[in-house]
Amino acid sequence: MIRVALCGMGYWGRNLFRVFSNSRAFDLVAVVDANPEVRERLASQHPHLQLYDDVSELLKHSSVDAVAIATPVSFHYEIARQAIEAGLHVLVEKPMTASSAEADDLVARAALRGRTLMVDHTFLFHPAVRKLDELVKSGALGHISYYDSQRINLGLFQPDVNVLWDLAPHDLSILDLLVGSEPVHVEATGYCHVNEGFPDIAYVTLHYPSSMVAHLNLSWMSPIKVRRIAVGGSEQMVVWDDMNREEPLKIYDSGISFRAKTERDMILPSYRIGSVHSPRLAGSEPLVDMVEHFGAVIRGEQSCVSDGAFGLRIVRTMERAQSALDLNLRRARAVTRAPSLKAIAGE
Repeated sequence: MIRVALCGMGYWGRNLFRVFSNSRAFDLVAVVDANPEVRERLASQHPHLQLYDDVSELLKHSSVDAVAIATPVSFHYEIARQAIEAGLHVLVEKPMTASSAEADDLVARAALRGRTLMVDHTFLFHPAVRKLDELVKSGALGHISYYDSQRINLGLFQPDVNVLWDLAPHDLSILDLLVGSEPVHVEATGYCHVNEGFPDIAYVTLHYPSSMVAHLNLSWMSPIKVRRIAVGGSEQMVVWDDMNREEPLKIYDSGISFRAKTERDMILPSYRIGSVHSPRLAGSEPLVDMVEHFGAVIRGEQSCVSDGAFGLRIVRTMERAQSALDLNLRRARAVTRAPSLKAIAGE
């Protein structure tokens, strides 16, 4: 079995702890967490675990093969760097790092050491995403014209990342899988309602070389939780509603067609409204499949679907979106804070 250590026992770390503990491929032997209360609780519940308050102590005193990182994003790079330099395989929670420079460095270090560097983009292992990828790759949807996503809920406000860095990596990983290329242009806007400098609402538009446009609606300010993606193709259209447990994926045999310009004087689209099909989605828990894939990659049995290069592309796109978001936030603040003409005139 692969001896693994888990760094971070927050919300996602607890999920990884459960899955690694039940995995046949891994032996969870150590946990690193800076919170003494967390370590005390683990010591009483799991006396066999090696517990550390810092990754450097883990690397000094423990013999492990791999490290899973589920800490705040600002710690990802340094922990992963130390682990790779110690000759360990690394699984790091999304986003991979806080900057593309950090991500690029980790990719180079992992390649030099011959170690696995994998990013936990769990949605890539979701049955609905796998089916969507199958439909796109087979040509069943035809030419993809748009990807529209709503990823909104009330909170959770993150202490070290804004809503863009918290939620957008999910859609960007799915888009990278489906499109296979980075966007040629990125636009973003939003607003900071709670914490200055930390947008809690963001709208991102991405343009791809294939003439496809993607739009992401990201929010921590919605009274309801929505996880909905629509993909429009020239032959079929698909809607994935992750909150619909009965029929999460629906395939619409619908579309729009046009006559050639030489055959018409004005644009008169022809609409095709066909049947709706909801396929049965088979598969286990995505997080379980992700962890098992990590083990298979380490053993050399599978090629990594979300390696360091994949994670780097996501972070690079995130930086472009953040730059656009920062620019539009500055413009919005300048407009809202500028004195009105009436105020200047003393009216």
